[in-house]
Amino acid sequence: MALAEAAVVGTWDVEKWRAESACRYEDVNLFFPAGVTGPAEHQIKQAKAICARCPVRDTCLAFAIETNQEYGVWGGTTEDERRVLRRAWRARRAALKAVS
Repeated sequence: MALAEAAVVGTWDVEKWRAESACRYEDVNLFFPAGVTGPAEHQIKQAKAICARCPVRDTCLAFAIETNQEYGVWGGTTEDERRVLRRAWRARRAALKAVS
């Protein structure tokens, strides 16, 4: 089942990838800074450092993109970074649909 489909039916974590995440015992607030400047910059760097050593980073990022997670650090990316990736992901999906 694709992540986007799983999110719709409420079973997006069927493979239990979150149980393998490096952030599972961290304070969730670290991954949802208030802003992008000042103290938030340090918080984002800390969150990204945790993501950098995460064995499920790619799965987390795919989930965030496919389910349109607009806030926080997911898969080592910020909100702005994911917006860029999401646009590219949507363009690839549209191109694939056009040729099928």
